[in-house]
Amino acid sequence: MSILIDQDTRVIVQGITGRDGSFHTERMLEYGTKIVGGVTPGKGGQEVQGVPVFDTVAEAVAATGANTSVVFVPARFAKDALLEAAEAPLKLVVCITEGIPTLDALIAYEALKAKGIRLIGPNCPGLTSPGKAKVGIMPGHIHKEGRTGVVSRSGTLTYEIVASLTAGGIGQSTCIGIGGDPIIGSRFIDLLPLFEADPETDSVVLIGEIGGQDEVVAANYYQRSMSKTVVAFVAGLTAPPGKRMGHAGALVGGEDETAASKIEKLEAAGIPVARIPSEVPKLLSLAKMGYTHASA
Repeated sequence: MSILIDQDTRVIVQGITGRDGSFHTERMLEYGTKIVGGVTPGKGGQEVQGVPVFDTVAEAVAATGANTSVVFVPARFAKDALLEAAEAPLKLVVCITEGIPTLDALIAYEALKAKGIRLIGPNCPGLTSPGKAKVGIMPGHIHKEGRTGVVSRSGTLTYEIVASLTAGGIGQSTCIGIGGDPIIGSRFIDLLPLFEADPETDSVVLIGEIGGQDEVVAANYYQRSMSKTVVAFVAGLTAPPGKRMGHAGALVGGEDETAASKIEKLEAAGIPVARIPSEVPKLLSLAKMGYTHASA
């Protein structure tokens, strides 16, 4: 089983005729994702990789029965693209675009939320349910079908840790990159309950970084409400205060936003934390047996 996407998910690509949109449409189709339409204003009637292009999201959804959109629209047009998606009967919108102004992202998030549409991103790699579908830019070959969920603020670390899990024989149910911007549509606290409720996910890997309190909120939720095994990795142990490290949201604004502080709180809640990414598969295997440290 999986969460959010599966083999029946019907996807439209906003920005399908652009460089990134067309490239990743081909990769998603190769993986087996049902890409049923694309949207580029003024280019309706064309095709990309055999996929019909429409002028508007409303036209695309009406013609194809799509329930999911993935957005590759340039940052200056992304707010309008997301607001257009909010007016369609979609269940999920995945925004890959990075560099969207914070106010634009907030306006779009509120519009989607008001319509009951879940947003993943912006500035994220999307998500993959191995063997079923991928929506976004994750490399498909690193995944393996299995029972471990992955949820991450970092795209590159997602790839590294998923590849390590696969190499260690640990398959994944769904892998989600939530993005690292200050305003994102879905945080750890929004997705952990979905993994907890999924009967075919029995463990979760949480990948965090400096800045904000998302990992601490997740730790509190785990301690209060989760029965499944969770292990974590938090990037940025050597990050200096006040300096942005990669993502716009990866900025230590106070002592409790450091990696060290987050690791302490995660471990206090009973979540083992790997010190390097390659430790995650071993730590997960040990945690399932009741151990809490990779050195056990």
